[in-house]
Amino acid sequence: MPISDTSLAKLVLENVRSHGIIGLTTDGTIVAWAAGAEDITGHTPEQAIGQKFGLLFSDADRAAGVPEMEIQTALNEGRAEDSRWHSRRDGSVFWGNGVTVDLGENGLLTKIFRDETPAKRAEEQRVLLLNELNHRVKNTLATVQAVVEQTLRSEGVEKHIRQGLTNRLIALSSAHDVLVDENWAGANLETLIWDVLAAYDREPSPISMQGPAVRVHPSQAVSISLAFHELATNAAKYGALGTANGKVEVQWNLAHNGQGERFLTMLWREHGGPVVVPPTKSGFGSNLIARTFAGEHGGRADITYPPEGARCVMVLPLRDEIETPVEGGQSDPAELSFGTHSSGS
Repeated sequence: MPISDTSLAKLVLENVRSHGIIGLTTDGTIVAWAAGAEDITGHTPEQAIGQKFGLLFSDADRAAGVPEMEIQTALNEGRAEDSRWHSRRDGSVFWGNGVTVDLGENGLLTKIFRDETPAKRAEEQRVLLLNELNHRVKNTLATVQAVVEQTLRSEGVEKHIRQGLTNRLIALSSAHDVLVDENWAGANLETLIWDVLAAYDREPSPISMQGPAVRVHPSQAVSISLAFHELATNAAKYGALGTANGKVEVQWNLAHNGQGERFLTMLWREHGGPVVVPPTKSGFGSNLIARTFAGEHGGRADITYPPEGARCVMVLPLRDEIETPVEGGQSDPAELSFGTHSSGS
C-alpha cells in the first residue's frame, strides 16, 4: 500500500537525527520539535514546545532581535538562511547552519538546521595554523634577508647587488602574503600582479592592466610574482617606469584546449620611455623569467627589446587544485586562440 505524504512526513520528523526540524508560529512560539532537534540542542519536546524560538540563540543575538528578524525575513522572502553559533540546553554552543521557511498556511513556519561544529572548528584550526605558518615563514625570510645582507656586506659586494637580492626576497615575501590572504586556496592574478606594481604607481598612473578573472595555483603564484618583479625592476632602472611619460601595459587572457587544460597568456609592454637598446647578454632577471616559465611543460617566456620599449610574452599552463595527468603531455598553447576580455585595474 502506498504511503501517504502525511505518514512519510511523520516518519521523517520522528527518525531524521542529522537535522533539527522545528515548527513555529509567526510570533516565534515553538509548536513542533523533531527528534533531531533534541539530539542537537539537548532540549526535549516537552521542554521546547511552547517556548520562544529565541532559546536557540545567544544572549547577544536575542538582545539584537535576530530571532525576530529571521522570522520576518522568512515571511517577506519565503526563506531565511543563516550560519551562526547557537545555544544548547547545557550552556554549550554549536555552529548551526539552517533555513527558516514560511509554510504559507495557518501562520506556520519551519526551521531546518544541522550541527556543523566539527567542520567549523576544523576551519578555525586551519586558519590558526596558516597564520602561524605565515608568521614563521616571514620570520625565516627576514632572518635570511639579514644573513644575506651581512654576508655580502662583509665580503665587499657592491650595494646595488645586495639591494637587488634583498628586493627579490621582499617580492617572495609579498607573494606569500597574497596566498595567506587567500587561505592558500590560490591567488587572484590581478591582485598578485598589482601587489608588485603598486610601488611604481603615481598620478596619472603609468600602469594599465586588463584581463579576465583568473585564479592561479599556489605553486605558480610565487613564480608569476617574481617574474613581474623582475620586469618592473628593469623598467624602473632602464625603461618606461623610470621616466615621467613612460607607460606599462599588462594584459592577460585565459583559454582551454580540447582536453580541458587551461592556459594563461600574459603580455608586458612598455612605451613612452627611453629608446631601448637590446642588451649584449642576458641578465639575471631575464634568465630567471625564462627558466621559470620553461620549467612548466608547455610554458615559455619571450623577451624582446624593440626601440619603443621592452616587451615580454609569457605562456603558462595553469595547474588545478587536483592535477589529472593527460596522456601525451600538454598540448602546444600556440594552437589556442584567445579572445578579448577586460577588467578594471
